[in-house]
Amino acid sequence: MKDRLKYLRHVKRVVVKIGSSSLTSPAGLLDLENMHKFSREIAHAVRKGLQVVVVSSGAIAAGLQHLGIQGRPDDISKLQAAASVGQVELMRMYSKLFAENGIKVGQILLTQEDTTAREQYLNIKATIHTLLDMGIVPIVNENDSVAVDEIKFGDNDILAALVASLTESDLLVVLTDMEGLYECDPRRDAQAKVISTVDEITQNIEEIAGGAGSVYGLGGMASKIKAARVCSFSGMGMVIANSRKHQVLEEILAGKDVGTFFIPHQDRKFKSVKRWIAFGMRTKGSVVIDQGAQDAIVSKGKSLLPVGVVEVKGKFNKGDTLKVYSMKGDLIAKGISNFSDKELQRIKRKNARQISEVAGPAYCGEVIHRDCLVVFKS
Repeated sequence: MKDRLKYLRHVKRVVVKIGSSSLTSPAGLLDLENMHKFSREIAHAVRKGLQVVVVSSGAIAAGLQHLGIQGRPDDISKLQAAASVGQVELMRMYSKLFAENGIKVGQILLTQEDTTAREQYLNIKATIHTLLDMGIVPIVNENDSVAVDEIKFGDNDILAALVASLTESDLLVVLTDMEGLYECDPRRDAQAKVISTVDEITQNIEEIAGGAGSVYGLGGMASKIKAARVCSFSGMGMVIANSRKHQVLEEILAGKDVGTFFIPHQDRKFKSVKRWIAFGMRTKGSVVIDQGAQDAIVSKGKSLLPVGVVEVKGKFNKGDTLKVYSMKGDLIAKGISNFSDKELQRIKRKNARQISEVAGPAYCGEVIHRDCLVVFKS
């Protein structure tokens, strides 16, 4: 508990992600009792001076219920139609419930494409901050009515982590139908215990994370671990807890031993632009670099030079984001390229003198400048 209090006593802004399993009954209907509970707990936190952003699932389930459709259709157009109808129903209910607690809400629908352009990314951030400053609770969801696979976040766990990073929040609370991260699958082992605190997301932690557990949700425990990685990178804590526990949000914020707490890594803080590069921008290609280049950018904070590039993959233009891999295949960085794939193919493995001879002095710069390069520890 002391570890939690150390990090949670200074929380000012929190993102609360509410999963589909917490918003719907086993039959797929909206769980109004639990929605009442959420609105009361979040309103209580706001009245105590916290800024709260809600990332809510449940639009498709709400739409299917309103349209009288049994089960989840396989037809993507029907799912998107249900999401369109469901967003209206979901927000109508949220607006009503929060109003009963004296709180106004605003809706923000996103696709991954919305975070790709720097200007749009900053506009989203400014809108959310303005709503918070006005005492309004932003309710964020993926725009399922128009999103296709190419521009989907994948699930709302990742969306919530990105929103938390974008808004520079102090904590992400993921409310679900599980008590937290278990030592093993509780559906197979009744003696499974919840892991109270995770200091580091190791391979073992990833291996014990289960798959999808809800018929209406796409995210399982594995996606929550990915979200925790985003939070760790961004220097914020994350808690996974059971949504149906009484006063769960208040107990989490009080530092009580509820659910699983992922300790934030605060040894280095990344600027907003680097978090955008790491998570907001979609990558268009990749490069493989040699050991010398890896040591230079990981240990010495240097830029990536052409001489260290062993292989160029994919098609991309100047200004696109690249993944940077080691020769062992490990992802070690992401960054904004100063060259197209065709230009980089010409100058890879060459030093400045060789590049000047074959392509001219204009091509002697960095492949990725260190100011536009994000290095991952894991």
